[in-house]
Amino acid sequence: MEISAAGRLEVRITAADVGKRVSVRRWSNTSPSAVTDGKFTDTVGVLTSWDAGVLVITRRDGEVVRIPESSLVAGKVVPAAPARRRGPAASFPELARVAARAWRPLESEALGEWELRAAGGFTRRANSALALGDPGMALDDALSAVRRWYGARGLPAYVQAATGAEGTQEALCAALSERGWVREVTAELWTGSLAPLADREPAVQVRLSREADEAWLARYRRKGLSEVALRVLAGGPSVWFATVPGESAGVAAGAPPAAIGRLVVDGRWAGFAAVEVDPARRRQGLATAVMAALAGRALEEGASAGWLQVETDNAGARALYGDLGFAPHHAYHHYREPEARGASGAGRG
Repeated sequence: MEISAAGRLEVRITAADVGKRVSVRRWSNTSPSAVTDGKFTDTVGVLTSWDAGVLVITRRDGEVVRIPESSLVAGKVVPAAPARRRGPAASFPELARVAARAWRPLESEALGEWELRAAGGFTRRANSALALGDPGMALDDALSAVRRWYGARGLPAYVQAATGAEGTQEALCAALSERGWVREVTAELWTGSLAPLADREPAVQVRLSREADEAWLARYRRKGLSEVALRVLAGGPSVWFATVPGESAGVAAGAPPAAIGRLVVDGRWAGFAAVEVDPARRRQGLATAVMAALAGRALEEGASAGWLQVETDNAGARALYGDLGFAPHHAYHHYREPEARGASGAGRG
């Protein structure tokens, strides 16, 4: 918070700072003199509007916070994005496009610079509008077009947007919330260097293949996979599937393997996904072995940096990826249209 030479807290932001990252302190009631009746609360995020005496700040996790101007005690503009202490440098648009190429829909259509994506409802990522860039029309018109496009396919309309890094879409997220679009899922995209990961000594043998066989699919957590899902899994610039076989003794033919993973190599980037381990074999280094084997393959294909997506409530995965040298880059969110029409919805992810 800003403190004046006289030792007083000061508000050093105005409506002219809309679009900038700010840090503000407010009093919980509108009478700062009534110290015993309230408390201080700090908020950091992008100032997405300041109208009619109310500030709207969109935080890194996508939460929209509305603050009465009268409750402000202090405020200042802060750097647009915190300095990263580790991991490869990357812009948000670059990573958003790489991630989109790694999980291709079966059908897509341009809406200006946005991409409308559909894959029969298999995952939100493949059944949402990637709102990257300018849709070429007013936002309300663009959202109407999104709803019509998904409605014609019997799907609820979703918009994917991001927060938390330089160039992300806090203003769009705030606008979607204002229009009643519901933020259903928040996840984070993490990045890390490949070489230190590939250097790890594997605890078990990992088999790599260009195709997901029946055993791999038996371990994958999404049951009853359709032909559409199989095509999404196999799509991408250079796709690999990793398998750690199950214990040979007493295991029936076709039983799920002990661990699996999926890799998509795209230029300098390697995307990791579907890393899953038999619950009975956890804490044995299997996930690390899968990641290391895939990282080694990616290095052989010329990649140097890795990325992955992890949901904010997956504490185990977050701990694992942090230990492997990955760190958050930005958060992304899926917003569902207001009063979705009850069609078969997209799955998590």
